[in-house]
Amino acid sequence: MSISVSELTANETIFTIEATPVKYGAGASLDAGWELKRLGVTRAFVVVDPEVRARGVAAPILESMRASGVELVEYGDVETEPSIHAFGRAVQAATAASVDGFVAIGGGSAIDTAKVANLVSTHGGEIMDYVNAPVGRGVKPPSALRPLLAIPTTPGSGSEATTVAILDIPELKIKTGISHRFMRPAQAIVDPELTRTAPSAVIASAGLDVVCHAAESFLSRPYTSRPRPETADERPPYQGSNPVADLWSGQAMRYGGQYLRRAVADEHDTEARGFMMLSATMAGVGFGSAGVHIPHSCAYPIAGLKHSYRHPGYPGEKMFVPHGFSVIVTAPASFRFTFDAAPERHLLAASFLTGQQYAPDDREALPNALLALMKDVGAPSGVAELGYDESDIPALIEGALKQQRLLAVSPKMPTEADLERILRESMHNW
Repeated sequence: MSISVSELTANETIFTIEATPVKYGAGASLDAGWELKRLGVTRAFVVVDPEVRARGVAAPILESMRASGVELVEYGDVETEPSIHAFGRAVQAATAASVDGFVAIGGGSAIDTAKVANLVSTHGGEIMDYVNAPVGRGVKPPSALRPLLAIPTTPGSGSEATTVAILDIPELKIKTGISHRFMRPAQAIVDPELTRTAPSAVIASAGLDVVCHAAESFLSRPYTSRPRPETADERPPYQGSNPVADLWSGQAMRYGGQYLRRAVADEHDTEARGFMMLSATMAGVGFGSAGVHIPHSCAYPIAGLKHSYRHPGYPGEKMFVPHGFSVIVTAPASFRFTFDAAPERHLLAASFLTGQQYAPDDREALPNALLALMKDVGAPSGVAELGYDESDIPALIEGALKQQRLLAVSPKMPTEADLERILRESMHNW
């Protein structure tokens, strides 16, 4: 018996789970050459984070690829929290290189650089053409990109498992993204050994990003609460919580609660850092389907409006707010606000992080779990520590409201007044 469109409900009845194939384990990165050959790549544009290269992490991976017979075009102009201008330089280099595949070795910044270089060098146009509306035009790539092998070296962004690349647009004083299913890497290699030289502050920020990815996706509005799109092509990448994404997000929160403190405290604790690497990928699959919302919407203007903060534990001299810190500072207040939309899920998220049980009306369970984790890993105490005061709140609200693709999956849609209250509460978390 066939079902006509008219017989379906007005709300969505479909969700999609897509995941990058992932090879995980100590020493897995030495399979990079084999994976490129399997993907049919003969000449690769290799984006290598310069810090990763300087610490000796990249050399064995590059040798593995050369030994397999793949010709490499190495590119090291990678910015931490990259701007549109940094992406533009990578696009120019990739276009000139005439390659048939891409590799990224580094954190989310390196992987996102490779994603955008692949996108624009393959299909042409300008970067702003592909940036999410209303900031950019939101053009969809017409066909698949060339294969991208993503090799993360930090346990955080989950970019190896997602369709998203994040960029800073200084002229607009905002961070935003480019997202399409064709941007998902063709293969990821997640090797815990690659985190050995990462500074503790990098692990802390990246790990808090993992936890926030997982919590936001787990707490996003149910996919069945969205209006059904007119066509399959109009179905958004961020669809809302669903039973499969919940499994990935829930386990990522458990690992975050169990291992992040250890991963930050001891650079030689490869077990803890390995589980955080795995949780980053898991959270990437979860939020790649369900989506993130208020904390990430606030994080983009927090990171983009001013460039006056520098965390002492980060390498280099660039003034910027590390992404995980920009996200986590508003998470406690955000989840106080969304608690009424799904109390039981907020309490379950807190239990994932702590292993404890909570009273049914404990609105502070999840905020307190996050605050304890933030304090233990040395996170900034609030938005004020990142260089803002209450006079900046209107501009931060304006920037957050531009992230409609994210806010659309919030379990409780915030008004301007709600965002103002969240940001005021987040100026000083302790």
